[in-house]
Amino acid sequence: MSIDQDGIKLKFDTSEYKTSIHPKWCPGCGDFAILKAVKNALYELQIDPTQTILVAGIGCSSKMMHSVGVYGLHTIHGRALPVATGVKLGNHGLNVIAFGGDGDMMGIGGNHFLHAARRNTDMLLIIPNNQTYGLTTGQASPTSDFGYKTSTSPDGTIEMPLNATQLALTAGATFVARSSSADNDHLQKMIEEGIKHEGFAVIDVLQFCITFNKINTPDYYEPRLYDTSEDKDFDPSDLNQAMVKSYQWGDKIPKGVIYKNTTKPVFDKEIPQLQNTPMALREHDEPVNVSKIFNDLR
Repeated sequence: MSIDQDGIKLKFDTSEYKTSIHPKWCPGCGDFAILKAVKNALYELQIDPTQTILVAGIGCSSKMMHSVGVYGLHTIHGRALPVATGVKLGNHGLNVIAFGGDGDMMGIGGNHFLHAARRNTDMLLIIPNNQTYGLTTGQASPTSDFGYKTSTSPDGTIEMPLNATQLALTAGATFVARSSSADNDHLQKMIEEGIKHEGFAVIDVLQFCITFNKINTPDYYEPRLYDTSEDKDFDPSDLNQAMVKSYQWGDKIPKGVIYKNTTKPVFDKEIPQLQNTPMALREHDEPVNVSKIFNDLR
């Protein structure tokens, strides 16, 4: 039990969002900051750890799941979102947070990313985006800059990079934001906003791989980043304005809330069978025998 600054008793203590597992990341990796922001956001919002699940893919950032004191599910490469969708439909009372790096979400999982966004299932996706395949020793990823040199692209990659925020907007995500692992307070705030949002929320986190990506560093990004809240003429509920913001990449790069739509129907809330008790918690008079169904389909 904790006491907040106003003397109010809080139900969940900070220790309840921790585990004994220390992630094996390179010292100084940006994933440490993301892990801290996630745990702090859950605590600040007093999210029930027993009603929360992290669904992760494969990659450095996906190890984060083991270090947060909530339920976790490790999927195969690129498959976090369809599994997270199944979890949400099976028990829509859960807080579902999906994790996947730029390779996981923009590469092998790109198709799942598109359909999760268009469905607008109520979940948060955090994309630690270091613009490289860090776990497999620094090959070019789908978000790597044109000309990025690696062991497998020694003369520089000749493919144009994907922009996660543009893709999320185009596919239909209803909350799109960007932050940086170098600004923990801002990152925590974006995660809190994403958790509270009803619908598919995406946070593109500029996460720094200090071992393999020596170009896209905090020194590169910090002078370029500006918060969308500083633009008094910007309306994040306007999709056209949000698209313009998402295309800014170069001398000026926006962070903060890029788009927020609260009017689009939420997928899991539109399914009549999910309006009452979650399916996972329903009692049945007798076990369901599916053998007849399978036999009929033969």
